[in-house]
Amino acid sequence: MNKFSHMDLRVKSLEKSLPFYEKLLPALGFTRTFHSANWRVFAAEGELPSVPYFAITEDPEHVPNGNLIGFWASDRDEVDRMAALVEQSGGTIHSGPQFFPISPTYYAVYFQDPCGNQYEIVHRLN
Repeated sequence: MNKFSHMDLRVKSLEKSLPFYEKLLPALGFTRTFHSANWRVFAAEGELPSVPYFAITEDPEHVPNGNLIGFWASDRDEVDRMAALVEQSGGTIHSGPQFFPISPTYYAVYFQDPCGNQYEIVHRLN
């Protein structure tokens, strides 16, 4: 069983953030949706509860912080494609895509959603 269950994510504005997540999360493999009045849920393929999912809700008092959520990419081209998607979807790239001195093969892009939550997409050979 995958030990990652889910992420309960707060955003200041669903109206501002949802278009971003509707493009980003399916591109990352969260292709199934289970939405309710207060939550927008994007799940990976498979049967719940054994698959990871993102649950997004609005919190007008939300203040982004230094937390960062990272995703694996299968290769550098995927990092580049995802960086372009982030920009086209209203996210803000802070660094990359490029190699970082974490290791000789650490190729990543760092970005944030429209409400300031921070992410990374990385490809790493070792």
